[in-house]
Amino acid sequence: MSGQTSRDRIIIRTSIIGILANVFLAGFKAVVGMTANSIAIVMDAVNNLSDAASSVITIAGTKLAGKEPDRKHPFGYGRVEYLSAMVISFLVLYAGITAFVESVKKIVTPDTPDYSAAALIIVAAAVLVKIFLGRYVKRTGEQVNSDSLVNSGQDAVLDSVISASTLVAAGIYLLFHISLEAWLGAIIALVIIKSGLGMLSETISRILGERADAQMVRDIKATINSYPEISGAYDLVLHNYGPDSYNGSVHIEVPDTLSADELDKLVRRVTADVVRKHNVILTAIGVYSYNTKDPEAAETREKVRRIVKENPYVLQMHGFYMDKEEKTLRFDIVVSFDAKDRRQVHQDVVDRVQKAYPDYTLQIAMDIDFSDIGKA
Repeated sequence: MSGQTSRDRIIIRTSIIGILANVFLAGFKAVVGMTANSIAIVMDAVNNLSDAASSVITIAGTKLAGKEPDRKHPFGYGRVEYLSAMVISFLVLYAGITAFVESVKKIVTPDTPDYSAAALIIVAAAVLVKIFLGRYVKRTGEQVNSDSLVNSGQDAVLDSVISASTLVAAGIYLLFHISLEAWLGAIIALVIIKSGLGMLSETISRILGERADAQMVRDIKATINSYPEISGAYDLVLHNYGPDSYNGSVHIEVPDTLSADELDKLVRRVTADVVRKHNVILTAIGVYSYNTKDPEAAETREKVRRIVKENPYVLQMHGFYMDKEEKTLRFDIVVSFDAKDRRQVHQDVVDRVQKAYPDYTLQIAMDIDFSDIGKA
């Protein structure tokens, strides 16, 4: 069984458990809520139904995301999981808004609840079930890197708090004959809405494209830099096409003495190594060459580096090469996003280096800080 197949089966099995548990709890709570005339318990039952629907969407999303790549979508369908997580977020928001509207109606026209011991025991049991279910689903989601499961698990843990609060409201009514049902329902609804907005924001951020995990970036660069022919790995860009599915590109710095054949062998070894160790496909490896035949080039490189580092917004300089025959200096700089005008920073570097080397043509590219690089 492949790793992806095993992951899908775990997600589907966990989701089915969530569906069965939530449908079971929703049925009991609906009966208890209507019998006790409790809007808070009824809203809690509705929330359980939305959780069951979330699990159904998680299963559908996982099935669609597992489709093989085709001509129209050569990178596969992994991002469908993010869309299913977004749908779950909207469901949570809808449940919260609906609960809030119903609670406000009950605040305006209040009803007197009628609790029974059996009803309270059922709600208490539901609290325990949701705590265990939420922790199980969230932990499983984190293990298999499934946003949908993590969101469902977080929502289930929140549900246990909500159910517990209905018990508190019941206790207050039984002891002091003060009904907080409608107000509690409104508070529960606002908490649900807040949770839904948080889930939605996180999912949209992933769809837009977030910076890759810093540790993964460092590990990939360490693998690349382990080759003696490579003096540095730069401009690593990782494109996420679903959980644990990455394609990327990188630049490597190698001596100018390598032949095309030697370079081809090196690139192929690096590509295979990164796939095997990190499950990342490097679709492109660019090359920077550095001077090895002229000591003056090394001195010039250090002098240019000092000039470049005078600007606090320049994070890194790399890919330096000095061509004395064509009178060119070429290198890349990474400019921080903290700079108010990144183009102005680039121009400042160009002007300073040009002043120091007026006889040379400069080729200075401005790179973007895609990963966790620092100054160098």
